[in-house]
Amino acid sequence: MTSALPLDPATPPANRAISVSELARQVRRSIEQAHPLQWVAGEISGFTRATSGHWYFSLKDSSAQVRCAMFRGRNQWLDWQPRNGDAVEARALPTLYEARGEFQLVVENLRPAGQGALYEAFARLRQQLELEGLFDPARKRPLPSAPRAIGVITSPAAAALRDVLSTLRRRAPQIPVILYPSPVQGSEAPAALLAALRAANRRDEVDVLILCRGGGSIEDLWAFNDEALARALASSALPVVSGVGHETDFTIADFAADMRAPTPTAAAELCAPPRQDQLQALQGLQRRLWQTADTRLERLHLQLQQRRQRLRSAARRQQDTRSWALDRLGARLVHPGQALHLRRTALEAQGLRLHKAVQTHVREAGQQVAQQQQRLQRAWQQVVRAQQVALAGHAQALKLLDPGEVLARGYSLTYLADGRLVRSVRQVVTGDALTVVLGDGRVHVQASPTGD
Repeated sequence: MTSALPLDPATPPANRAISVSELARQVRRSIEQAHPLQWVAGEISGFTRATSGHWYFSLKDSSAQVRCAMFRGRNQWLDWQPRNGDAVEARALPTLYEARGEFQLVVENLRPAGQGALYEAFARLRQQLELEGLFDPARKRPLPSAPRAIGVITSPAAAALRDVLSTLRRRAPQIPVILYPSPVQGSEAPAALLAALRAANRRDEVDVLILCRGGGSIEDLWAFNDEALARALASSALPVVSGVGHETDFTIADFAADMRAPTPTAAAELCAPPRQDQLQALQGLQRRLWQTADTRLERLHLQLQQRRQRLRSAARRQQDTRSWALDRLGARLVHPGQALHLRRTALEAQGLRLHKAVQTHVREAGQQVAQQQQRLQRAWQQVVRAQQVALAGHAQALKLLDPGEVLARGYSLTYLADGRLVRSVRQVVTGDALTVVLGDGRVHVQASPTGD
């Protein structure tokens, strides 16, 4: 502080007393003129958030501390939440709080210590990859609703791994978890994380990956701001959920991954829907499957009944046709027998009249009658034989008319898919599905006509 500057241009005479308020005002002006806005490094302690939204805390080092105030109009633009113990750099104006006469810093901006160069590198890489379309939502892959296995890329000693495993065991104990170990901090971490990601894609034994670690400073999380890792995340065949740090922590991996979770636990919750939800979904699928099967079986049963009824009707009509033909043939056989009986009766009556009229010719008439009877007997036998031959011929003709007999001799009937009988090749188009009825069954064929 420069002592050459007066406290106020209008410094009163030494013998005149000034008020405390005026003194505090003069001191404030002197401090603000001598120490303009500047960056101050230190550790946060006593952090509080007022109901008004203003932040109040102390900034200290090993030898001194100073009270700080960061008003709501300034702190609302920060994308991270400071905590006690954080090493920070504050862009602040040294001043005096006149109401209590306390020296303090009015903070305009706040960043983690050493963030200046790192944050600039982070912002530069983020802008570059965003312009390339690496963070385009259209490139994001959806997470599987029922993964067969879940992969975790993190350090085996990380507390984040315990949180993830505990959450997965609680929500979906049936899903296996595969760890792809890698350090998550230090100079070797970016290459190790990249190798673990590539190994998971090459082995293809999980359906989704969780990339996670606990919170920390920007230096602690810097491995997740690696450009090669970001490009590998964007091109990964497996969907990746990034659960790095706390809710206020952001890394390049968060933007390149398919989904960002505020914490490792939240990442596990996104990848593993509750087991009860999956069981309810499976039960719903099972009910729909049974309903579909029942409907299908009912339809097939109805079709079977209709086809059986049609077959019965066809068989009944064929049987009625055969019975009618046999009845007609039987009737034709009965008529000659009745005519012969009438003729015989007439002859017997004529013989009786002749016997009464001419007794003298009884013997001759008797002989004639006997002869006539022999002729009639022979005629009767001839008629019977003729009728038997005719009956056999009709039976043979009826047999030839039987469709089953015709098919048994090697003939066949061909039907189109709509049930029409094929009578000409012009009814058939190449590729038509045909049904060929043979004497001992049916054959389904595909048409390939060769006719004109």
